[in-house]
Amino acid sequence: MKHSIRTTTLKLISATGLFICSLIWLVFFNGCSFAPNYQIPSVQTPATFKELTPDQFNQTDGWKTADPIDNQIRGNWWEIFHEPELNTFENQVSISNQNVAAATANFLAARAVVKQSRSQYFPTVSADPSVVSSRQPSLSTPITSVTGTEYSLPFDASWEPDFWGRIRNTVKANSLEVQATLADLENVRLTMQAEVAVDYFQLRVLDAQKQLLAASTLAYAEELKLTQVQQSAGLASGQDVLLAETQLEITRARAIDLDIQRAQIEHAIAVLLGRPPSTFAIGIHSLAAAPLAIPFGIPSQLLERRPDIAAAERRVAEANAQIGVALAAYYPAITLSGSAGYQSTSIQNLFSGPGLVWSVGATLAQTLFDGGLRKAVTEQTRDIYQGTVANYRLTVLSAFQQVEDNLSTLRILSQELQQQNAAVASSQGYLSLAQTRYHSGLDDYLNVVTAEATLLTNQETALNLRLEQLTASIQLIKALGGGWDASPETTAANL
Repeated sequence: MKHSIRTTTLKLISATGLFICSLIWLVFFNGCSFAPNYQIPSVQTPATFKELTPDQFNQTDGWKTADPIDNQIRGNWWEIFHEPELNTFENQVSISNQNVAAATANFLAARAVVKQSRSQYFPTVSADPSVVSSRQPSLSTPITSVTGTEYSLPFDASWEPDFWGRIRNTVKANSLEVQATLADLENVRLTMQAEVAVDYFQLRVLDAQKQLLAASTLAYAEELKLTQVQQSAGLASGQDVLLAETQLEITRARAIDLDIQRAQIEHAIAVLLGRPPSTFAIGIHSLAAAPLAIPFGIPSQLLERRPDIAAAERRVAEANAQIGVALAAYYPAITLSGSAGYQSTSIQNLFSGPGLVWSVGATLAQTLFDGGLRKAVTEQTRDIYQGTVANYRLTVLSAFQQVEDNLSTLRILSQELQQQNAAVASSQGYLSLAQTRYHSGLDDYLNVVTAEATLLTNQETALNLRLEQLTASIQLIKALGGGWDASPETTAANL
């Protein structure tokens, strides 16, 4: 008897398994998909950038025609500045920056959604064991009652074959969102890395300004002593002494004000590195980074290198897949269901032959009238798709603009720096002449103060222009996508 039950059960399982395998083959190889065939939206791409051509390289600090080995920015793009401390900070960004951590969590959450949607490919199986005791009146003898216990161990299964591609397009859309969130993660990482580099060089320029003011303070202190000596000898007036003191104290106050700015930038870098500002400090060093050329390539490379462009394009493909999900709602939903288990009034006979129960069935559900809901949802998905196309094209155009902006900034700053360096040199000559004339008694001390203030202002302006130049270089690298280079196919293979 037990052998017969086991044989019957195995046959039932084999037949059910064959039936399910057949349906799986039917769904995966012959099922329909109503999503439109996807193509990357076209964007007008210029052949070259406008603002800095090879002919203009000689007019720009550090630029030259790139050698073949230099035609791509490497992953650790910050290493081109040759700043070991900056390299250390940048390596910490991916580990401890909280914006990067949040973007990473978003990426992992998107991957979990893909796993959720893929679960719809498979049937849902549940078990609902129960023990029910009941007391009912006896039908044969009304004045008595019957008490009994029923044991059941049912297993229920239901499955909706993906005949119309709803599940496949949902999985596809969610997988594309994963790729988009991965690109978002890389964009956040690149943004944080660029911000660390900008803050770092701003701090170094403040250090250079601090050193410049310190040197000026020493020079002004010597000028004050000399003026006091000349006053004692009757060669200078009290007005000259007060003027020298005023200039010295103003310069000292400016140096103290730089300490406020430096502390705030140091705190900002600490937060970017995920560290409390109270436990973080950066030593004072002079600015060493020299002007350099950024290999910016051709405009079409932006479509492959910029993570925000990749994210925008993946969301266009995602919206395209969602159209297929909406169109699948026009077709009937077919659900296969079955149950098998044991049921008996005694625990001893629960697994006996008569206790075996099973059922297999199928249902078809079709919406006959929904007041235009499905049509409206389909129109919505198509409109969303058009919106993502527009966002993608705008992202590409904005990328072109950012590159052109920074290229023109670097080109024009080079010219401005040349003029400013010439102004510094002439200011130094003017100061030397003013000091000579003052010591010779030909001019009063006001001319010396004016010359010293002019020189200091021009030197500070030159430092600020260098900061602008470094910032524009970093922003150009960011606009070019940094060292990130991953195609959608590569990221899809890693999901």
